[in-house]
Amino acid sequence: MALLIILITCFMIILATSQPCQTPDDFVAATSPGHIIIGGLFAIHEKMLSSEDYPRRPQIQKCVGFEISVFLQTLAMIHSIEMINNSTLLSGVKLGYEIYDTCTEVTVAMAATLRFLSKFNCSKETVEFKCDYSSYMPRVKAVIGSGYSEITMAVSRMLNLQLMPQVGYESTAEILSDKIRFPSFLRTVPSDFHQIKAMAHLIQKSGWNWIGIITTDDDYGRLALNTFIIQAEANNVCIAFKEVLPAFLSDNTIEVRINQTLKKIILEAQVNVIVVFLRQFHVFDLFNKAIEMNINKMWIASDNWSTATKITTIPNVKKIGKVVGFTFRRGNISAFHSFLQNLHLLPSDSNKLLHEYAMHLSACTYVKDTDLSQCIFNHSQRTLAYKANKAIERNFFMRNDFLRDYAEPGLIHSIQLAVFALGYAIRDLCQARDCQNPNAFQPWELLGVLKNVTFTDGGNSLHFDAHGDLNTGYDVVLWKEINGHMTVTKMAEYDLQNDVFIIPDQETKNEFRNLKQIQSKCSKECSPGQMKKTTRSQHICCYECENCPENHYSNQTDMPHCLLCNNETHWAPVRSTVCFEKEVEYLNWNDSLAILLLILSLLGIIFVLVVGIIFTRNLNTPVVKSSGGLRICYVILLCHFLNFASTSFFIGEPQDFTCKTRQTLFGVSFTLCISCILTKSLKILLAFSFDPKLQKFLKCLYKPILIIFTCTSIQVVICTLWLIFAAPTVEVNVSLPRVIILECEEGSILAFGTMLGYIAILAFICFIFAFKGRKLPENYNEAKFITFGMLIYFIAWITFIPIYATTFGKYVPAVEIIVILISNYGILCCTFFPKCYVIICKQDINTKSAFLKMIYSYSSHSVSSIAMSHASLDSMNSNVTMTNLSSSGKSATWQKSKDLQAQAFAHTCRENATSVSKTLPRKRISSI
Repeated sequence: MALLIILITCFMIILATSQPCQTPDDFVAATSPGHIIIGGLFAIHEKMLSSEDYPRRPQIQKCVGFEISVFLQTLAMIHSIEMINNSTLLSGVKLGYEIYDTCTEVTVAMAATLRFLSKFNCSKETVEFKCDYSSYMPRVKAVIGSGYSEITMAVSRMLNLQLMPQVGYESTAEILSDKIRFPSFLRTVPSDFHQIKAMAHLIQKSGWNWIGIITTDDDYGRLALNTFIIQAEANNVCIAFKEVLPAFLSDNTIEVRINQTLKKIILEAQVNVIVVFLRQFHVFDLFNKAIEMNINKMWIASDNWSTATKITTIPNVKKIGKVVGFTFRRGNISAFHSFLQNLHLLPSDSNKLLHEYAMHLSACTYVKDTDLSQCIFNHSQRTLAYKANKAIERNFFMRNDFLRDYAEPGLIHSIQLAVFALGYAIRDLCQARDCQNPNAFQPWELLGVLKNVTFTDGGNSLHFDAHGDLNTGYDVVLWKEINGHMTVTKMAEYDLQNDVFIIPDQETKNEFRNLKQIQSKCSKECSPGQMKKTTRSQHICCYECENCPENHYSNQTDMPHCLLCNNETHWAPVRSTVCFEKEVEYLNWNDSLAILLLILSLLGIIFVLVVGIIFTRNLNTPVVKSSGGLRICYVILLCHFLNFASTSFFIGEPQDFTCKTRQTLFGVSFTLCISCILTKSLKILLAFSFDPKLQKFLKCLYKPILIIFTCTSIQVVICTLWLIFAAPTVEVNVSLPRVIILECEEGSILAFGTMLGYIAILAFICFIFAFKGRKLPENYNEAKFITFGMLIYFIAWITFIPIYATTFGKYVPAVEIIVILISNYGILCCTFFPKCYVIICKQDINTKSAFLKMIYSYSSHSVSSIAMSHASLDSMNSNVTMTNLSSSGKSATWQKSKDLQAQAFAHTCRENATSVSKTLPRKRISSI
C-alpha cells in the first residue's frame, strides 16, 4: 500500500512538472555535484501560496514567507560539506548535495523524498517496485532533515523502504527514538523527553505548580503535550489549561485560535508561567497579539524558538515578560561566521535560495538591520519571481553581515554534527571501496556504519546511542534587555545523565533565585507546620492549608501530608515544624510530693525509734508486759521500720533491683507485722475469754512462734514464686503524649493481688479476734485499738484499688506510698501510742497494784454478770421444770450443769490473773 502511494505520487509529479530527470528549476533549492550526493530538507518558506481553503488539484504551489534563520541552516549544511571536501577526511571523494525547500508542508517534503528514492541515472523521475532493495541504487545516499518532527516522521517512513540514513538536526519528537517504527532515523539532538524533563525540573525548582501550556496540533505538539503531562505529574506540577494551535500557517483559523488562547491566559489570572511548544511563526504572531493585549507572563521556550532572532527583535517584546528557554548545546561556529562574512553571489551558482535572498534584500535597502528579517519575509509573500542584476549583487555585499545575528548557534552546530557524522561514516565505509564510483555502496550499508561511527567535535568524542540519538545536552537561556536590545544569554547547562542544572557563576545563581520571585500557584503555599488539603478533585495543586495535628509535623512549605513523630520517643504540638524529644519522667527525689512522702516516712521511722526507746526503758511495767512482751514488740516495731523504709524504693529512677525489692520488702514485713498482731489478738482473747469452749479452742490454737512463722512463710513463698516466674521489671511507658514514664511493671497482676489479698485475709482474721475482745479493761484494752488499726488498713487499701487502677503517670508509685503510710501509721498509732500515753502520762495506773485492781474489778463485774445471767436462767428453768418436767432426775441434771459452769468461771479468773501478771505474790493471787 505504501509503495502504491509512492508510485502514485511519483506519477503526479511527472504529470505536474513534465520535466526531464534532471533537477527542475522550480523544485530544487540548491544543488552541487559530487561522487556521493547527500539530500537536504529545510522549511525555508513558511507556507505555500494558495487562494483556496484546501487543495483541489495535485499541484505543488509557490512557496512564500522567506525565513532568514532556516536559510542560514541550509548555508550551514553547504558550508559543512565544503569543509569536508576541502579537508583530507575523504581524500579524493567529493560530497555533493541536493537541498529542497519543504515549505513547511508534508506534501512537498514527500515529493522531495521521492526524488531522493528515485533510481540513479534514470531517464524519468521513477521509483522502481522491488521485493528486495538491497541492490537498489537511489539518487542520494543519505538525507539531512527535516526541521519539524511532523514532516520528519512522514519522510522517515518513506526512507525506511530502502533504509536510507536520515539524520535529523532539529526534530526532537520522542517517538522518533523508536527504532522499530523509524529504523533509519538518527539525530544529533536529544529527544524531547529530556527537554520536557528539564522543563518540569526547572518549574518545580522555581516553586511553580500552576501553569499553562500551548502546543501545535500535530504529532510533535501532541507528543510533547502528553510527555509534559506525565513529567508535570511526577514533579507535582498542575496544568491549568492546554491550548492547541493549528500546525500550519495555511490554516485560516490560526488567528482566531491565537486570540482565544490569549483570552484564556487573561482569564487564568493565577497562571503566570506558560510553556510554549510552538514553531517560530506561531510565537511571532502570539507575542505580537500579547503585546497589544498587555499580557505579561513568564514564558518557557522550547528549542524551536528559544534563540530565534526573529522573535527577540519584535518591537516592545520586553512587554511580554520574562523568557527562559532551552536550546541545543552550542559548539564552535566561528568558521561558519567567517563563511557568512565572505559569502558572495555568482551568476553560475546553482543556489536559488541565495539569489532569492539577494532579491528580497535589494527591496529592503533602506530598512535597518533590526527590521530587515521581517521586511524580507513580507516582501517574499508579495513577490513571485526574482531577477538577478548588478544592483542586487551590490546590495547583497553591503548587507550580508547582518546574517550573523540571525544564526541560531545550537541549530547551526547540530547541522554541522549531522554532516560530520555522515562524513566520518563514509570515510569508514570507503576505506576498502572506491567511492568515486557512485555505485560503491547502497544507503543501507552506510546506515549500518553510521549507527556505530565515532567522530570528534571540539576535542569531544561523539557517537549515537541505541536509540539513534546524540545526547549532547541543553543550554538554558534567558532573554535579557541589554542596551535597549533583547539578547539571548546563556544561564546554565542541563546535564541529561544526572538530571541537574550546572550553574557557572554566582550571577547566574542570582538569576535563578529571581525566578522564584514569580508566583504561579493555584493556592497560597502552606507554611511549615501545615499540610495541603485538596479542595478540587481534578487538581492536587489547588488546596487549603490545614494545621498538622498533635504528634505530627511538617518542616517544609506545601507538604502534601504531615510527618508522624516517633511516638515512642518524640512528640509535637499542633502546627509543629519539628518533633520534640519526650521528657523522661519518674517520681524523682526532688519532686515536692516525693519530698513530703519521704518526710512522712522519716517521721514514721522516728516514731518507731521513740516507741522502741520508751518500751525499752519501761520494760518491766504492766503495760509493756501486757503488750505481749518486749520481743514481740520489737518484732512489730522492726516491721514498721521496714515498711516505712520500703517507701524509699518507690522513689527515684526505677531499677530492676528496686522494682523487685519494694513490693517484696513491703509484703513480707507487713505480713510479719500482721502475724505478730494476730498472736496478740489471740492471747488477749484467750486471757479474757470466759467461754470454756472458746477458751479450750484458743488454747489449742495459740502457738505464737508457729503462727508467726507459718503466716510469714506463706507470704515468703508467694513473693519467691512471683520473683522467679514473673518478676517486676522496669518498663518504659510511651503511651502518654509528651512524656516517657519510667515505671515498675509488676510482672504479674495475679501475684501482686495474691500478695495483697493474703495480707488482707490475715488482717481480717486479726480484726475478728480483736473485735471479740473489744470490751476488756479500758486502760489495757489493746484489742479495741487493734480493731481500729485494722479498720484503717481496710479503708486505706479498699480506697487504693480504684485509685491505683485509674491513676497513670509518674505519680502511680506515690499512691501506693500513701496507702502504705496510712496503713502503717494507723496500726502503729493504734497499737503503740495508747500504751505510750499510759506510760508517759498515766504512770499511776501503770503499776502492779493498779493493774491487779483493775483485773479484779473487771473479773468481779464479769462474775456478777454471769451470776445474774445464771439466776435468771435458774428462774426460767425452774418454771419450765414445774410445768414441763415431771422427772426429778432431769432437775438434778440441770443443777449439776449450773455447778460446773460456776467452777469453770472461777478457774478462768484464776488463769487470767496468772497469765497477765506473773510478778504478783501468790497470796494476792489466791485471795483473788
